[in-house]
Amino acid sequence: MSGKDWGIAIVLLILGLLIGYFAVGPGKTITTTVTQTSVKTVTVTQTAGAPPPKTTTTQTTPPKKYADTIVIGVTDKVSDLDPANAYDFYTWEVFNNIGEGPFKYKPGTTELIKGIIEDYEVQEGGKVYILKLRKNLKFADGTPCTAKDLKWSIDRVARIEGDPAWFVLDFVNKTEVIDDYTLKIVLNQPVAFYPAVLAVPTYFPIPPDKYPADEISSDNTAGSVGPYKITKWVRDQVLILEANPYYYGEKPKTPKVIVKFYKDATTLRLALESGEIDIAWRTLNPTDIKDLTKKPDIQVIEGKGSFIRYIVFNTKIKPFDNKKVRQALAAALDRKAITERVFLGTVDPLYSLVPMGMWSHIDAFKEKYGEANIELAKKLLKEAGYSVSNKLKVELWYTPSHYGDTEADVAALIKEAWEKTGMVEVTVKSAEWSTYLELTRKGQLPVTLYGWYPDYIDPDNYLFPFLHTGSNRWLGEPYSNPDLDKILERAQVSLDQKERERLYKQAQQILADDAPIVPIFQGKLYVAAKKNVHGIVLDPIMLLRYYLIYKEAGS
Repeated sequence: MSGKDWGIAIVLLILGLLIGYFAVGPGKTITTTVTQTSVKTVTVTQTAGAPPPKTTTTQTTPPKKYADTIVIGVTDKVSDLDPANAYDFYTWEVFNNIGEGPFKYKPGTTELIKGIIEDYEVQEGGKVYILKLRKNLKFADGTPCTAKDLKWSIDRVARIEGDPAWFVLDFVNKTEVIDDYTLKIVLNQPVAFYPAVLAVPTYFPIPPDKYPADEISSDNTAGSVGPYKITKWVRDQVLILEANPYYYGEKPKTPKVIVKFYKDATTLRLALESGEIDIAWRTLNPTDIKDLTKKPDIQVIEGKGSFIRYIVFNTKIKPFDNKKVRQALAAALDRKAITERVFLGTVDPLYSLVPMGMWSHIDAFKEKYGEANIELAKKLLKEAGYSVSNKLKVELWYTPSHYGDTEADVAALIKEAWEKTGMVEVTVKSAEWSTYLELTRKGQLPVTLYGWYPDYIDPDNYLFPFLHTGSNRWLGEPYSNPDLDKILERAQVSLDQKERERLYKQAQQILADDAPIVPIFQGKLYVAAKKNVHGIVLDPIMLLRYYLIYKEAGS
């Protein structure tokens, strides 16, 4: 009905009520309700003898309906669908949609809230955690999840000793079931940020009857206790998630999520523009991002900048056991060339593993080496025994798709910067993600390029897993410094933030001097989506929560 029609209807209604007023007489009450189709209702209350009646107009809006399915495209890969070994960005994103731990982050914030627990206690000055699980917690097949299952899952991580095992081995002394819904975790010593550790997928419960007790199960689709369950999985092709009917919390806005895996950024962009997918996630090229911002039917959302990229030198492999060699290559690195020529200024040069903007950050490498300092690099190379006629031979490895199509260009500019010394000869090699990971874990690659997306928002997460002896097994344990170990261990347990900040600054200075890992740049994440897609949250954790995303039905 048009506005004009409504005006006529209301006038007729008032006239009818005035007639009723004179027919009924004073002292009597008349209530008239006129329903105009299913959209609007007009209610008028009249007391005989009172002034002319008032009209009240309310509007009822049919509830919004969301589409049943969202399609997401990525160039990323899933490593292991097993929380005992998964330790990469995209696989953790999948786990954060099919599982949940004792704590989780409130979307859009760094605030930790209770996940699969309804309550908890901290005892003995932070050394003991008593976790009280929700009573209605169930796995994706409807089997109840109890404290016994959570203990089994945590202990299994420790037994298998996969890539993320340090989250358990470095902190937990023992786990103990108190009753069906209560688990006691005793730490080796109090840890200031342990609730954040309890939010990582390594602490997600998995069904003991679906996973082997002592082996990694890389293609396991049993899932966990989260908002979604896996209904189809074809490695590197498609992953289909459907709402878990047994999830204790709010149901996902979109019941079905299809993830399609693309070979490169170009095909990913074309899939978005053609309507094959609703969302293009990691990783589009910088030029694609700039172009897509001009498309009227596409939105580009910029996330927080807490991911970092870096070079890893395996100090167990010659000649990178020589500190002067590592220092020379750190001095010659031209970060600005990479950020401007490859990423068109969408990322920033980084001079520490602790990202800019995080407390305790210092520009440790810039203070020690400057930027693209070729003369210093030549001096250090000469001291290490190299010359123009006796060049340092470097084998530089990268993986071609996991970090996007730009990775080959990043490797090329690193080679260019090092060879500007005239005393270095670089051979660039690549391997697909799974092979790259495996060779790295075995300690077989001398120089590699890696990236880091935070597990939790604390400087510890940007230093301890890289530099602490044994905790960097996921990088093939390329470095060990007992003095630095002690500093990092003290920083973990101190409850005084000023003391922690002092220790982390000291750690960054040792990192710059030893140079086993050299930071390159700090970046932001971008996601491109159709304009009718809503609910995308890119917070500091940087993992998409599929259960928040929706598009209106029929759009």
